[in-house]
Amino acid sequence: MRPILLQGHTRSLTQIKYNREGDLLFTVSKDKVCNAWYSHNGERLGTYNGHVGSVWTVDVNAASTMLVTGSADNTAKLWEVQTGKCLKTWEFKTAVKRVAFSEDDSMVLCVTEERMGYAGTITVLPVNPDLTAEQSSEPIMQLVNQKGNSKAVVADWSYLDKYIVSGHEDGSLSQWDWKNNKKLKSAKAHDGVISDMQCSLDRSYFITSSKDKVAKIFDIDTLEEKKVYPTDTPLNSATFTPKYQEFVIVGGGQEAMDVTTTSARAGKFESRFYHKILEEEVGRVRGHFGPINTLAVHPDGKSYSSGGEDGYVRVHHFDPDYFTFKMDA
Repeated sequence: MRPILLQGHTRSLTQIKYNREGDLLFTVSKDKVCNAWYSHNGERLGTYNGHVGSVWTVDVNAASTMLVTGSADNTAKLWEVQTGKCLKTWEFKTAVKRVAFSEDDSMVLCVTEERMGYAGTITVLPVNPDLTAEQSSEPIMQLVNQKGNSKAVVADWSYLDKYIVSGHEDGSLSQWDWKNNKKLKSAKAHDGVISDMQCSLDRSYFITSSKDKVAKIFDIDTLEEKKVYPTDTPLNSATFTPKYQEFVIVGGGQEAMDVTTTSARAGKFESRFYHKILEEEVGRVRGHFGPINTLAVHPDGKSYSSGGEDGYVRVHHFDPDYFTFKMDA
């Protein structure tokens, strides 16, 4: 399995995202640029330039017409995928750490940082699918973090956009009835900060990863813990394989600032594959020279990509024996 190395960033990756068909891969990093790539051969399609701070997060709509990015420059930007034109800039009081299109692509949620006396928020903004239309600046609603509560760091929509589920700095999860600005449920998921949260294809369950070295799957309706995948290194990302194999892929590694103190082997910078149902580790893929910050799987289940602190994105197309692999019972 020889990876394709995408060398389009000068600083560490923060998030990578496939579009719905999986033919395009969008990568964002601390170097202020968002890149678009052809996922099958690693050719760069173009860049989205305009942010003046690290870009923390990216999402693309189902039709691959619009892209949204969130940045440390306190803005979220809406882009036309095809041309790289910026359609709208939404300004916030603090950095935007996570963005996500709703299931019907009519809204986008933005998780903003708690900084400089401003409370953290989850802001829902309307998106007009018409590329030529004027985009609204008025949020549909805003979930503001109450004093004393831990701030949200990641969030996503449930099926049918029924709830918003957020992951917090203290390792807890919250489920929101966002239309009525009400918290429905919360659960203690992890002992450390939740570093990533990715939904299943049907958005009925999701996986979280945390600095407490564990990845877990939760039901989106009940926030009930379904599966646990313990590792021996702080995790930055976790995701599912959609077909061929029932796997979970997790990635992380020793904190970037401690990396010089150990060898690459001891830093544990591999992607780890776990069997989703049996919770057993089935394999590892090495390659990055620093922690893995973000993982994404191609929607057709035939390849996956990892973005690292080393500034590289590695696109791995699975070998034929991956598709015939069977767990020994």
